[in-house]
Amino acid sequence: MSYPGYPPAGGNYPPGSGPYQQAQAGYPPQPGAYPPQAGYYQPQPGAGYPPGAGYPPQAGGYPPQAAGGYPAAPGGGGFPPQAGGYPAAQPGTYPNMPPAAGGWGGQPGFGAPGGGMPQGYPGMPAPGQQPMPGYPGAPVPNPSMPGYGGGVPAGPTAPAGPAVNKGYRGSMKDFPGADPLKDVEVLRKAMKGFGTDENAIVELLGSRSIKQRVPLLAAYKTTYGKDLVKDLKSELTGNFEDLVLNMLKSPAQLDAYEMKQAIAGAGTDEACLIEILSSRSNAEIKEITRVYKADYGKSLEDAISSDTSGHFRRLLISLSQGNRDERETVDVSLAKQDAQKLYAAGENKVGTDESQFNAVLCARSKPHLRQVFHEYQQMCGREIEKSICREMSGNVEDGMVAVVKCIKNTAAYFAERLHKAMQGAGTKDRTLIRIMVTRAEVDMLDIRQEYLRQFGKSLYTAISGDTSGDYKKLLLKLCGGSD
Repeated sequence: MSYPGYPPAGGNYPPGSGPYQQAQAGYPPQPGAYPPQAGYYQPQPGAGYPPGAGYPPQAGGYPPQAAGGYPAAPGGGGFPPQAGGYPAAQPGTYPNMPPAAGGWGGQPGFGAPGGGMPQGYPGMPAPGQQPMPGYPGAPVPNPSMPGYGGGVPAGPTAPAGPAVNKGYRGSMKDFPGADPLKDVEVLRKAMKGFGTDENAIVELLGSRSIKQRVPLLAAYKTTYGKDLVKDLKSELTGNFEDLVLNMLKSPAQLDAYEMKQAIAGAGTDEACLIEILSSRSNAEIKEITRVYKADYGKSLEDAISSDTSGHFRRLLISLSQGNRDERETVDVSLAKQDAQKLYAAGENKVGTDESQFNAVLCARSKPHLRQVFHEYQQMCGREIEKSICREMSGNVEDGMVAVVKCIKNTAAYFAERLHKAMQGAGTKDRTLIRIMVTRAEVDMLDIRQEYLRQFGKSLYTAISGDTSGDYKKLLLKLCGGSD
């Protein structure tokens, strides 16, 4: 993965397929030392031990030696061959983190090794520097706080993270040569006259990407002087109508509309609000708030404040700011401090300090939080979501658990949401439609993999068994195939 603005520098980490992948023999060549070779280090003339008689240099490292090997160097030193060259990275270095997916990927200017941005968070010291005055330190361990490593096998353990999948992970792509003016002719013909050709609508919308669908509204009005949405509403009904109309919205328009529906009327769909705010990038959240204010004449924050309360309201308002750190760098020492703060605010306290959970879960970067969750489990032997369930209740418990699950593995979180939408009697069609439309061009292939892994059947099969008619046909187009 390359980082804009960071050309490869000699002696630095070589670019890898994902952030912070360690090279096999990561020491750069030094003057007078052995240059890196495939395998072990070859003897070089004038640098170190001269080759002994009968031991010509071999490609790929030292050949098998007879008993005794190289004679000891004067002084009793020497460089015995190591398995695999220099040992692998030790605990405390950068963990190998997966490349980002689902809209919260690495941002230009952040996360590149050797760059000008200090590690850690704004206002935090870089490794090796003194803490800045006034920065609150981690709680001092006390006799009741378990230490690190107790009962944990020795050796480095990578934090759990989503599977690494490279390339485009959506199920829908741009249709080659799509022309909005020709597409609206197809739609007009499908709705004109007696009856509606729903199959033509399914085939057209089910093969166009979002950026090819949204311009159809303007093209239809330009061509026919009519509103495409009104015409579709007059011709379609039920869930199929809702799905078609949602597919004609831009991502921000659809998210703003769904949040408006979640807040409007009696009762609030808290799960919808958390789903959107915990899975979107900062830029996406800021665009949602802009569209919400433009479309509904009220700020999203005011709408949330008037419809929710307590710590759940604080959680939603914090997420709606769109100010999460999005750097890919991970400072393990800071992650340990955050894990200690969460332990001190929950399991190691009478009562729970929800504001501390709020501060960490809503502000820290997602790669950093995955390391925090790992450190937390290493420290107290319990997954953080289980601690949240023990310490909290109601909407704030559901909200914080959802945030943790989404950060740990976004695709697995959405697979679970889809399963619950189709589970049991009746289908939560709004949830099913929203997720299928919003994730079709983000990570639907990953969601399909997670669905199969968790529930033992393909998402395609689940949708086929739970829906019917043209509604099912268009959902399956968004799904993209069976696994």
